[in-house]
Amino acid sequence: MGYADLQSCIADLERHGRLRRIGIPVDPYLEAGMIQRRVYRAGGPALLFTNVTGSSFPLLGNLFGTLERTRFLFRDSLKTIETLVRLKINPFTALRDPLDSLGAGLKARHLLPKTVAPSSAPVLRCRTTLAQLPRLVSWPLDGGPFITLPQVYSESPLKPGVGKSNLGMYRVQLAGNRYEPDRQAGLHYQIHRGIGVHHAEAKARGERLKVNIFVGGAPAMTVAAVMPLPEGMPELSFAGLLAGQRIAMATLPGHLPVPAEADFCIVGSIEPTATLPEGPFGDHLGYYSLEHPFPFVEVEAVYHRPDAVWPFTTVGRPPQEDTSFGAFIHELTGDLIPTVLPGVKAVHAVDAAGVHPLLLAIGSERYTPYDGVTRPMELLTQANAILGQGQLSLAKYLLIVAEDDNPALDIHQVDEFLQHLLARVDWRRDLHFQTATTIDTLDYSGQGLNSGSKVVMAAAGPVRRSLATALPAHLPLPEGCGAPRLALPGVLVVQTGAAQQGRGEQDPHIERFCAFWQECPLPEGLPLVVLVDDSEFTARTLDNLLWVTFTRSNPAVDIYGVGAATTGRHWGCSGALVIDARRKPFHAPPLEEEAQLARRIDDLAAASGPLAGLW
Repeated sequence: MGYADLQSCIADLERHGRLRRIGIPVDPYLEAGMIQRRVYRAGGPALLFTNVTGSSFPLLGNLFGTLERTRFLFRDSLKTIETLVRLKINPFTALRDPLDSLGAGLKARHLLPKTVAPSSAPVLRCRTTLAQLPRLVSWPLDGGPFITLPQVYSESPLKPGVGKSNLGMYRVQLAGNRYEPDRQAGLHYQIHRGIGVHHAEAKARGERLKVNIFVGGAPAMTVAAVMPLPEGMPELSFAGLLAGQRIAMATLPGHLPVPAEADFCIVGSIEPTATLPEGPFGDHLGYYSLEHPFPFVEVEAVYHRPDAVWPFTTVGRPPQEDTSFGAFIHELTGDLIPTVLPGVKAVHAVDAAGVHPLLLAIGSERYTPYDGVTRPMELLTQANAILGQGQLSLAKYLLIVAEDDNPALDIHQVDEFLQHLLARVDWRRDLHFQTATTIDTLDYSGQGLNSGSKVVMAAAGPVRRSLATALPAHLPLPEGCGAPRLALPGVLVVQTGAAQQGRGEQDPHIERFCAFWQECPLPEGLPLVVLVDDSEFTARTLDNLLWVTFTRSNPAVDIYGVGAATTGRHWGCSGALVIDARRKPFHAPPLEEEAQLARRIDDLAAASGPLAGLW
């Protein structure tokens, strides 16, 4: 049986040597997050900070810090979920394995939350205030303390009840900016989130939207809040399935229900149209998301259980703890992709590139099997379907290839995937842009907040070129370019001067570089050139290449080409594709730790220090 609450989870992890208590004083301002990030990188244990500066509540960090530990947390329910996924893919599985299928069907009753009296709900036994909650700040330029693992619950004003509810992980700023102390909290939800539908319904009715913000409780609740579930399946139902037991909910008169076993609950509501500045906040692309107007919660009450623990994480340039979330979610749902997107064999949101900036896909080419595959056809239909599917629609670069060209291609081996595509792509034909559309709220490479462009790169058919595995002795470089590096076979990284262009503008220097390479052609084996601020850093690792290239470029503006031409409004190039991946003046700043504090924290992990052995 899974965990009903966080306390039983902590005890179980401790019994199995998977959690370490930290008794030294730890400040939630920068220190706790800095320790958690280091322990995550080392593959270390969950952390329980029992002596938190300025707070009476312990902090729990790195709970989902490894994929292996995340599997351990849900070991009792994974088989049930896997069986139900198989049944979704092929109901005839039940005929081959009826006992397993029957067991899964019986456990499906956990999908239905159960109602308990408020008097029996631990979370409602104590009251506190926003000011008494842990003031967790992860990065030096953050605009205030944030809840980093919130579960924000709302219901449809048109059809109240769990059936049309939404539980999402939308960051919550507890103080700072212009929020009234102890009365208001910022609520940053991005585009394509379920709460937005509920907010729109409330606005149309001229009503405030009621929300509850849960922290802690069953670990299954935290995972459910980030799951990309099919429409019509409430996150509370999935949480019960993952927890291996029905989620107990208590309702206070006039308010939304509360998970009885949660550690904290903030009760409040959102005005239909009112906003306040929220942010900055160090986010998962590796940069700060800046201050912008977002809704806020008018807080009516803050509840907590007597033994409450405050779970937290820190986000930043991947990989971070949310990387384990993504890997776990893919394990649970990856096999469903072909049932949702016909013809699509696999999809991979690349964590090292910040997830939404880069999406890889393997599809099929079945349109003209009698004629042989020589160019992308069905892949383009599948690409459109992918970009119309949930949060996949936020992808900025979608690279898609045909399965039959290499059935053994592993979509998670990003370097091999890129080489497969570059060996086959025809830049004159295989680039397909959406030039003015929505992108990830956290991505500052575009034309504005939530606004940017997308490109599909589709490759199918025989190999067109052999990719260079070493730089030629005499590589032609235009004036202003230098320090060439071969980041991958076929991928040339070149350093050039700092970008000066404004938002939505192209750089005439790069047009001149392309003209130079048209006169002095690059080798055919170098089909992709990436222009950067620091070529040594970019080419040092694959993760660096992915992060720099795809987080710092806006396809419709920052893609150039040697021998570029537009035919019937279709843009392409006969020579190398050139991506301007330099930092632009309007980009958000990257995340950097305070050097002095980092040295002090690292000293605590020395051989004789209180954090010895953690990293």
